[in-house]
Amino acid sequence: MGVLLILLALIPAVLCYIAFAWWLPSDRDRYRDYRAAEPCPARATAQVRKDCLSTWHFTVVKTVIKSGGRTSTYKATLKDGDSWQGVVDFGDPGPVLERLKPGERVTATIWRRDIVVLSAGGFRQNSSEAPRDEIQMNAAMGMLAAFFAAQAFAFGAVRLVSPRAYAPFTWDPYGGRLLIASAVVCFGVGLPAVWTGIPWWTVPALGLPAMACAAVLLYPRPLRKP
Repeated sequence: MGVLLILLALIPAVLCYIAFAWWLPSDRDRYRDYRAAEPCPARATAQVRKDCLSTWHFTVVKTVIKSGGRTSTYKATLKDGDSWQGVVDFGDPGPVLERLKPGERVTATIWRRDIVVLSAGGFRQNSSEAPRDEIQMNAAMGMLAAFFAAQAFAFGAVRLVSPRAYAPFTWDPYGGRLLIASAVVCFGVGLPAVWTGIPWWTVPALGLPAMACAAVLLYPRPLRKP
């Protein structure tokens, strides 16, 4: 079991590396490129159009707005004459999606072959493909993977060193409490960081000490004899 836990720790460790070495920098650079993009010139080449903002006009085929329950769906089906038809996903219904009617003409802003903004009736709404400055949550998810890896490695190492007396490094209650605490710390730090717009590196800077304190506070103490 100790060897198995250590081997399992490699999975979240790899995910942590991917989050900080590739996912976070990729999303950060993509957002910066999007913010720096300018409208396409009139005679732009195909290569230039990949990184500039082009404007297209489409006709609404239908919209789907489903809120509540376990999942929510916000999407619009658009068509360009008879040559193209596609679905644009959104994170919420307003202010454009909720006003759209079948047959209505809309203006779409396209960047790198994705519809990033839809405009109609003087309103604009970002699609789910629009890059966002939310890399704080990338850091939070990477930190969560790091916590899982560290816990699995520590519990596995204790079982190898002391195979007959590895308590309290067991699932119940210490292991389960640590997993819950890891999720609470990561989302408790990551979400406010996104809302306030503070730099992404503050997430691990605040989350690591918070998790260290949680590990100490949750550590089971032996009951004192009367």
